[in-house]
Amino acid sequence: MAHIDYYLGTISPWCYLAGDRLEGIAARHGATVTYKPLDLLQLFDRTGGVRPAQRHASRMEYRAQELPRWAAHLGMALNLRPAFWPVNMAPSSYAIIAAQAQGGDVGPLVQAFLRAVWAEERDISDDTVIRDILQAQGFDPSLADTGLFVGAETYGRNLEEAVAAGAFGAPFYIVRETGERFWGQDRLDFLDRHLAAL
Repeated sequence: MAHIDYYLGTISPWCYLAGDRLEGIAARHGATVTYKPLDLLQLFDRTGGVRPAQRHASRMEYRAQELPRWAAHLGMALNLRPAFWPVNMAPSSYAIIAAQAQGGDVGPLVQAFLRAVWAEERDISDDTVIRDILQAQGFDPSLADTGLFVGAETYGRNLEEAVAAGAFGAPFYIVRETGERFWGQDRLDFLDRHLAAL
């Protein structure tokens, strides 16, 4: 059985646009997924990327065309300029890490945080919002507090693991058994084909 390490940023529009396709692919091939939220801006800094605020205008203009294009293609709601972006990714990431440690279906929780940013105008750095999203996805809302220590430790470790594994953006998918890397929600079809060939 294959295992996928999924490196993500909870404020990434591209992670949002991935939707639940990863989960569908994993289910189809009997693969498992470990969700590894990390500080995406630090990942850019560490691997030669450029933070959005520092990118050339041409790149940001293209991004402003490409994001709505993909959202329309996928039939997903998208606010190109969300009210709460960028925000601190750590609190929502800690909640995901704590939920994953507890067990349960983490995929929909990840998607709920991303949807909150890009379609629902919610601040995922706010404790009340985090608790509400945890509860709505069937998790104990107190994980927002109880998971802080382990969450912070794992959050930092996820960044180090991402750099060591060759990840440099998000969404980033790595198949542990083969070391094959897939960067971007537009590479999910390639991940699907790769798993089918194993």
